[in-house]
Amino acid sequence: MTPRQACIACLQRTPPSVFEAALWVSAEHDPEFLPEQAFQNIEDLKRQISAALPLLPAGELAQPLLRQLNTLGFQQDDWSHPKPQSALLHNILQRRRGQPLGLAIIALELARRLEIPLEGVNFPGHFLLRMPGADHLLDPCGGRRLYPKDCRELLARQFGPDMQLQSGHMVRATDMAMVQRLSRNLRHLHQLNDDFLASLKDADRVVELGQATTSDHLARASLYQSLECPQAERFDLEHALLLSDDPIQRLRLTERLSHLPPNSAFH
Repeated sequence: MTPRQACIACLQRTPPSVFEAALWVSAEHDPEFLPEQAFQNIEDLKRQISAALPLLPAGELAQPLLRQLNTLGFQQDDWSHPKPQSALLHNILQRRRGQPLGLAIIALELARRLEIPLEGVNFPGHFLLRMPGADHLLDPCGGRRLYPKDCRELLARQFGPDMQLQSGHMVRATDMAMVQRLSRNLRHLHQLNDDFLASLKDADRVVELGQATTSDHLARASLYQSLECPQAERFDLEHALLLSDDPIQRLRLTERLSHLPPNSAFH
């Protein structure tokens, strides 16, 4: 079984394991890494955190869990030039630095092992966490509570003052959505660092996981353009055209397709 197949198999289990699926994403980029190597690491973290948690009901332990992780050094990366290491889970476990999503996946796995109720929230620009039924969200980078006013401020910092907070920003993230978001993050980071082949692996994974968007197909088409693969670029542009509802975008895609060679016939 390839790392990609193992990743998808983790998400198809009952219950699924986003933590192990994310480790297989790491294995796809680092052939020397095996997911089993991280299991002892997470078990050691569980023991450390369990010993330090206050004697409270499980439903009140999500924020203390995140604060303990922060005390142990798990913090958001502050690189001025972002690198893939800040998203790859095995590197985050090793360095104790990473993107909010990676820190959240680690927190969710620890919460599962400690039987603490916690869920992911697919908030734009900064992945968040929540205790089911709570009136606030939690920042995986330290455990700060975020109420609607804080969420609006976070959106404004990320996207500008015109971005409005919507109910869709606060919905629970499925395991599949988390791995797809991780793959999009890695696609972007590898491309930023001019590793187009690694970025293509992530772009392929996004599409293979299902429900790929117009933007996903355009991102992969861009990679194929950089790698001078016009037939593959055409495939994604045609799919983007089928998915797009924007008439101006459709016009531009049609124009771009007209400059590519026609599909080759295969026999």
